[in-house]
Amino acid sequence: MQAIKKYLKNTKDGNLYPLLISILTRLEEKISKSLANFLPTHYGWFVLFAVCCAGFARQGPAVATLSIFVTPMTIELEWSRTVISGAVSLGGILAALTSPFIGTIVDRHGARFVLCLAISTTAICSILISLTESVLVFYFLFCIARMNFAGPFDLGIYSAINNWFVRLRPQAVSIATLVQMVGLTAMPLIAYAAISFDGWRMGWTIIGATVFVIGFFPNFFLLHRRPEDIGLSPDGGPIKEASKNDKKQIKEPIFSRAEAMKTNAFWFLIIFTALVYPIQAGISLHQAPHLIERGISAGTATLIVSTFSVISGASALLYGLAVRRFGARKNLFVSAICLTLGCILMNKVQESGLGYLAAIFFGLGIGGVLCVLPIIWADYYGRSNFGAIRGVVLTVQVGAQAIGPILSGALRDWTYDYDLSLLVFSFMAILSACICPFIRPPSY
Repeated sequence: MQAIKKYLKNTKDGNLYPLLISILTRLEEKISKSLANFLPTHYGWFVLFAVCCAGFARQGPAVATLSIFVTPMTIELEWSRTVISGAVSLGGILAALTSPFIGTIVDRHGARFVLCLAISTTAICSILISLTESVLVFYFLFCIARMNFAGPFDLGIYSAINNWFVRLRPQAVSIATLVQMVGLTAMPLIAYAAISFDGWRMGWTIIGATVFVIGFFPNFFLLHRRPEDIGLSPDGGPIKEASKNDKKQIKEPIFSRAEAMKTNAFWFLIIFTALVYPIQAGISLHQAPHLIERGISAGTATLIVSTFSVISGASALLYGLAVRRFGARKNLFVSAICLTLGCILMNKVQESGLGYLAAIFFGLGIGGVLCVLPIIWADYYGRSNFGAIRGVVLTVQVGAQAIGPILSGALRDWTYDYDLSLLVFSFMAILSACICPFIRPPSY
């Protein structure tokens, strides 16, 4: 009450908004501290649950989900596949331009605001796409959703995990990757079921509703910026007890964004990222149309796409266990080799059996990329400026993802099949494997 009286005395216009925000923030912190002390487990696992929900919801505008819409939308609206691919690419470019700024915001204010805003706008855009008849309107809506997918979702999810976990980071990241792959498996199936029931417009409506219902509330109520903000240390336990577990703690590096960019590891990781993400996005978007063109039914093609997602998620758990034991470089090398085999086999597909085999290897490769790369960035450069550093990396990552779909779509429209694009992707996967031996931890 004394604080309220003092504030009102010093405020001429009687604006209570800043005071209310301050009171609510302090109340929330007290509730969180009490809850953290009462819970029988590390509060970080509740944070992980929230970002896993965000990771599931994130897959609404994923290229694998859009892949299910390509054929019905191009038939009804008479758009080319290059046009559809261009929306993915433009959304990625927008994410590339905005990610460095969003990364800094996440470092300063935490992931909750960014994730809740991304979930809400993605849900709204997905529902509005169901009403579109115009290429321009589709581009506007899908580009916003795709920008959220490539930038804010990524920064929010991995910043939250890396702030709350250090020693247990590989396990936490692998669980989050698994849930994202579950979402990537489920969203195409949800879309396919809705499209089969009432067309592609119903499909987008259901996707938007799913994104909001699953993603928004856990992140709004459970996320906090750092464990230190509520009196905890990473991996669990009060801060005052952290010194008792020094033997179990991994020494954290501290790099600013400028310092990180001066290390060799940063640029080798950037090159690796630039090589693998065009493959991930290019094949993910066009794999269903490619399989259909090879004589495989639409239903079977959807199951093959889902198989790739299941394998990606399952393999992420294995990579999470293997990173601390065998090292990041070896895991990335295995990922690159599997990615190469997946591309080669996808180019040879003539029947469903080979399609499933290609999806398995492709899933093993992508699972490693999605799981290991966020761990490496956090392990090499620390928690303090992870968002700012990751924001720069995302500029390259989403730029590479923007190139993949448009390259694959343009080559298909030029050659009338996907053979040439798959050969290009195979070569890029081989080059990424050659980069792995040079990715060594920076000194600090």
